[in-house]
Amino acid sequence: MTTEAATRRMPGAPCWVSLLAHSLPVTQEFYGALFGWEFRPGPQHFGPYSRAFLDGREVAGVGELAPDRHLPVSWTTYLASDDADVTAEQIRSCGGTVGVGPLDADDDTGRMAIASDPQGAIFGVWQGRSMMGTAFTGEPGTAVWNELVTPDTAAVGPFYEHVFGFEAEPLSADDSAGFDYLTLHLKDHPVAGIHGVGSALPRDRGSHWMTYFAVSDTDAAMRRVTELGGHVLDGARDSAHGRLSTVSDSEGAVFTLIQQR
Repeated sequence: MTTEAATRRMPGAPCWVSLLAHSLPVTQEFYGALFGWEFRPGPQHFGPYSRAFLDGREVAGVGELAPDRHLPVSWTTYLASDDADVTAEQIRSCGGTVGVGPLDADDDTGRMAIASDPQGAIFGVWQGRSMMGTAFTGEPGTAVWNELVTPDTAAVGPFYEHVFGFEAEPLSADDSAGFDYLTLHLKDHPVAGIHGVGSALPRDRGSHWMTYFAVSDTDAAMRRVTELGGHVLDGARDSAHGRLSTVSDSEGAVFTLIQQR
């Protein structure tokens, strides 16, 4: 296990990402071709579900929505917890909502809940038992960063600090230049971010957690996304952390590609 993967096991840290899609075979084909993932059956408590593996190690989950649930598909970030029931109570007491659970996964890998913050952004809570979360990260095809996109960091920053124990660090005055961003730390390790985008927040999505997947070549990965039936939503751009592009898969689930520096 890499040090970065171990850090993601800390209570509060993003530890897993999961996607509920309309067609499991179509989704598996897309991500298998894009990231080289292989799939094995996982817990079936919400319907068909598979875990994605890269080089034999778990990296993500993909499930299938019931046919009568016509919901937009999206990636869900799961935050680690030592006790999902206690975390659920903290979420409620701090103004969030618990929509599902807490409940046990049917293969006893852990206990989970699905919740939303006071601005409506959905996230998961995972209390790992035999499966603690993503087996490794930092390599192409793995999730390397999770970021909450919301109108205003001040409106939700305290919620995540109180519930999960994050220490929120704003950008310095020299770096911010009107850029509303908080980096969330646990034991001095940066584990996630909150990006306040104001009126630029997509109306059809609202506040949401964004998953960043590493790739070896952002431009090549963008072309592959379109070849596989996905869409490029935000063309390649360079940042201090690498070359980025926001894309959607063949069913519309949005995520960000990053070629890390």
